Amino acid sequence: MTATDEALLRRTFEIASNAQQHGNMPFGALLAGPDGAALLEMENGYFPDCDATAHAERLLASAASKHYRAPFLAECTLYSSAEPCAMCAGAIYWTGIGRVVYGLSEHSLKALTGDHPDNPTMDLPCRIVFQAGQRSIQVEGPLLEDEAAALHQNAWAQEKP
Repeated sequence: MTATDEALLRRTFEIASNAQQHGNMPFGALLAGPDGAALLEMENGYFPDCDATAHAERLLASAASKHYRAPFLAECTLYSSAEPCAMCAGAIYWTGIGRVVYGLSEHSLKALTGDHPDNPTMDLPCRIVFQAGQRSIQVEGPLLEDEAAALHQNAWAQEKP
């Protein structure tokens, strides 16, 4: 993990914290260009519309696809506070983003959330989803997992409307 990776991954933790302050679960993602500059940031967006597909990574992949073309995105990195789920990994794959760096693993997230109805975690590593495709996507994580897990310590005990 480079110093840039560390700084940008920690930024996703701040984005995740902001998501929680805005009434959502603590997930955040950002897209960095080939030079390491942050291009897009996205919080979890479940509320207010109760959109179960509004994960930070999926929303970011959709925005990236609208703003940039695949050859550029292949040189970009998506940083995420938690490992992209199968749905988000699919969105990242189809968008053409070339690298993913994440904090908390799906396996660890599942241990933290238990059987919480708002997060029926699929313990399916994003690497497995990416390996099923024809594009090569570099994956680094889990990284700074204790810091990433700290965001979730009390999040899943809170009841949501």
